[in-house]
Amino acid sequence: MSNRKGFTLIELLIVVVIIGILAAIAIPKFANTKQKAVRSSMISDLRNLATAQEAFFSDSTRYAGSYSSTLGSNSVNFSPSQNNVIAVTTGGSGSHWSATMTNTGFNSGSSTCGIFVGTTATVSGATAEGVPGCQ
Repeated sequence: MSNRKGFTLIELLIVVVIIGILAAIAIPKFANTKQKAVRSSMISDLRNLATAQEAFFSDSTRYAGSYSSTLGSNSVNFSPSQNNVIAVTTGGSGSHWSATMTNTGFNSGSSTCGIFVGTTATVSGATAEGVPGCQ
């Protein structure tokens, strides 16, 4: 009687099939992870911008019309995350502001997020004042 060690071809095929089934289940679960991360970074940046705007307002009694990584006369000290592009709009001599944000890596469903403060006009998915939202 020979004593052979190893796996048979059938056993190896069964293992490969089981791994394939597990991969087929796991891949769709993680497919939207990057899109969720990009959306979260956009919302986080809008919240941080709102905090910077409120700090600017407490110093100047008006909202800033732009943002910059350096201090300016009419800009808040703020830098967005990578690939996030912000457009800030003010009105009423700085009595209200709104901002929209896009990201080149965000392509699932909605592509724009927004926030507004001091006005009733909604912006790109934001429906409540001071609360960021995405379309």
